[in-house]
Amino acid sequence: MRRLFLVALIAAITGCTLPTSNPPTDSSDSRAEQTAEVADSVATDTPFPILVRNEPVTEQDPDEAGTPEDLWERVRAGFSLPDIEHPQIKQQLNWYASHPEYMQRVVQRARPYLYYIVETLEQHDLPMEIALLPIVESAFQPFAYSHGRASGIWQFIPATGRLYGLKQDWWYDGRRDIYASTRAAAKFLKRMNDYYDGDWMHALASYNSGLGNVNRAIRRNKARNRSTDFFALSLPRETQAYVPKLLALKKLIADPQAYGIEIDTIANRPYFTRVELERQIDLAKAAEMANMELDELYRLNPGFNRWATAPDGPHYLLLPVEQAEPFKSALAELPAEQMISWQRHRIRQGETLSGIASRYNTSIRSLKRINQLRGDLLRAGQSLTIPVASQQAENYRLSQAQRTQRKQNRPRKGNKITHVVQPGDTFWGLARRHGVSVRALAGWNAMAPGDPLKPGQSLVIWSRSDEQLSTLNSGQLAAPPTRSMTRRIGYRVRKGDSLARISQKFRVSIGQLRKWNNLPRGKYLQPGQRLTLYVDVMQTSS
Repeated sequence: MRRLFLVALIAAITGCTLPTSNPPTDSSDSRAEQTAEVADSVATDTPFPILVRNEPVTEQDPDEAGTPEDLWERVRAGFSLPDIEHPQIKQQLNWYASHPEYMQRVVQRARPYLYYIVETLEQHDLPMEIALLPIVESAFQPFAYSHGRASGIWQFIPATGRLYGLKQDWWYDGRRDIYASTRAAAKFLKRMNDYYDGDWMHALASYNSGLGNVNRAIRRNKARNRSTDFFALSLPRETQAYVPKLLALKKLIADPQAYGIEIDTIANRPYFTRVELERQIDLAKAAEMANMELDELYRLNPGFNRWATAPDGPHYLLLPVEQAEPFKSALAELPAEQMISWQRHRIRQGETLSGIASRYNTSIRSLKRINQLRGDLLRAGQSLTIPVASQQAENYRLSQAQRTQRKQNRPRKGNKITHVVQPGDTFWGLARRHGVSVRALAGWNAMAPGDPLKPGQSLVIWSRSDEQLSTLNSGQLAAPPTRSMTRRIGYRVRKGDSLARISQKFRVSIGQLRKWNNLPRGKYLQPGQRLTLYVDVMQTSS
């Protein structure tokens, strides 16, 4: 059974990839908080409003005798991992204890999620120390995205997320869904612990770095007749610190006063409840119906990438318990066709599904499904029914596009340019060309270095290509990279022009010209026709 389990998982699971190697040295932030923010924005760090609840809305009355009012007491009562003394644990504990402001921020972020996490861990009979794991993974930032493509408070990588049923598409990423990802994390951790016959130290190490790394380390020690205890294993540096961080947090939460830390209480009652939907709904309309801020709705439902829930589900929202009943009442009175706003679009010559989908901030798949289209070909004069947002794009501040835009617009060192991705472009090539690191370039665009680049995609680059760069290994000065300055320009077609002639003049491909201007094959250019081009003005011929 163990062998079958290993074969099924070893190819997909590489573990959580958040760098956790050393205690942070920055007095204002932790390493988890710094590196989990690749696709996050300043707005996501705003604390949740603390709602006053007079009566708990739960099947299990938290006012029953013996039930603590403070959720942290319930967490402490569920601690079951061994209380280990080790220099690495002490090192991590000293850092947490010396940064009370960081712990305050983490507790504020944890406030809306912690009760549900505790309930889920109890249902799966897991140690309550696991409730602290999102501090190590993501600092409880719901939109956290690591340089290793791990996402959400539990930092699932894409493959592991799919393996545990976390759907990922244009509309929705289940790795960020608080409800779905918490359940997946509980199943994953329980399975890891079963695989290692109850050794939680090995199970936690595997959650971070993958089964392969831990199993190889165990085999090496066995071959040398050495201990296979976690602290005796030769593991990646980040994993060596990962488990000690969790055990340090256990000590801190178990007795915060002993370390001069004050941990704010969290009510031992649900913050949110799950409300079922029958179909897609505009998130701005949902927030209005629930009488809550749209930003708060996004933070409770960070799995939704766009301005609406996913057309194909999941069909539920997490809402504060006080807002659930008013929302249900408003939903019952709302006609189904008004859950989303609609617009008719008359197709013009040369338009494509991808261009129309991009213009209206929807997906090609949705356009095909709604309009019962089997292929990608469109006819001029044909009309499409298109779902559209009820508010301006900038009002959906925590949608993926708006978070990315804020990330791209944040001032950096260097000369800001906009580069339109060309076929063959890579992060490595662009970073080398502009004198920046691959990680920085990806981070400026809310991406990870392993994310694919798509032709036509716009990247913001804070170029430092004028600076002399040291070769990484030799220490010798490298030649300055070629200057690049990509700009959007308009071009009026002249008599005798062709796509080939224009592509040569501006050093772009014919395919790019077609894509940028929705030009179908076989369509001739007409004198006076206006074209849009994205060109490198430093290299364009005269």
